Amino acid sequence: MTAPPPLDADALRARLLDDGPYRALDVVTVTGSTNTDLVAAASAGSPDRTVLIAEEQQAGRGRMRRSWVSPRYYGLHVSVLLRPVVAARTALSWLPLLAGTALAETVRETTGLAAELKWPNDLLLGDDRKAAGILAEAVSTLDGMAVVLGIGVNVHHDAASLPESAGGLPATSIAAEGANVDRTELLAGLLERLSGIELRWREGVSEDALDGGVLERYRPLCGTIGRWVRVELGGGRILEGEARDVDTQGRLVVRDRDGTRTPVSAGDVVHLRPAQR
Repeated sequence: MTAPPPLDADALRARLLDDGPYRALDVVTVTGSTNTDLVAAASAGSPDRTVLIAEEQQAGRGRMRRSWVSPRYYGLHVSVLLRPVVAARTALSWLPLLAGTALAETVRETTGLAAELKWPNDLLLGDDRKAAGILAEAVSTLDGMAVVLGIGVNVHHDAASLPESAGGLPATSIAAEGANVDRTELLAGLLERLSGIELRWREGVSEDALDGGVLERYRPLCGTIGRWVRVELGGGRILEGEARDVDTQGRLVVRDRDGTRTPVSAGDVVHLRPAQR
C-alpha cells in the first residue's frame, strides 16, 4: 500500500497563523508524543494557542495511560496549548469535551460519516468503533495555568495498519469506514472549529458551569446519552445504569436501577447493549 502524502505545512500556516486564530504552529516528522513536547514548551513559556503536529508518534499517550502509535502520514497527531483565564480550575474539565465537539462536527462535515462521541470525548464511527481519542493535561507554569489538548485521529489506516484496540473498543479509521479525506483539510478545519468553540467557551464560562450554548452542541453528538453503561470508577468501584444526560459541569449523569442519579466526573465508560441490562 502506497503511503499517504505528508501534510502541507505551508498551507496550514497560511490558514491558521497571521490573521488566523493561532500564535505558533510547527509540524515535525516524528516525535515521541506531541503532548509531552508541548507540556515542556508550556513550562518554558510558549504562548497561548501554540500548535504542535507530528507526522508520526512513537510514544503517544491516551487516557488511562494507554498508548497511541500510528504509522507515518496515516493519522493526525496534534496538540494545542491553551492558556484560558478562568475563575475555577474545575471549569477546565470542559476543554476535552470542547475538543471532542469540534472533532465530531469536523469529521461529520468533512467526510459525511455519522461520527459521535463516547463520553467524554472518544470519537466513534460505525458500530462503536474508535477512530480518535483526546487527552487533556493541565500544567502549572510561571505564567499561570495552561492546558495541553492532544488529539489523535486514525485517518488513512487500513485494517492491517490500525492501532490496537483501546478500552475494549475495536479500532477503525476514516478510510476504513469508506471515506476519503485530505488530512491537511481535515486538520485545518478541526483547528479552526476548535478555536471558535474554545473562544466562545472562554467568553461564556462561569465559575462552575458552562454558558454560551456549547453544551447544546455537545449533547446531540454524545452517543453515550440514552445508553445503558458500566462506569469503572477506579478502586474496583463500578456504577451501572442508564446515561441520562451531561450536566453543565461536563459530568455524565447515570441513573441506576433504583432510580438514583449519580454525576460522574471521571471514569472509564463501557457502552452496554440492551440485552445486557
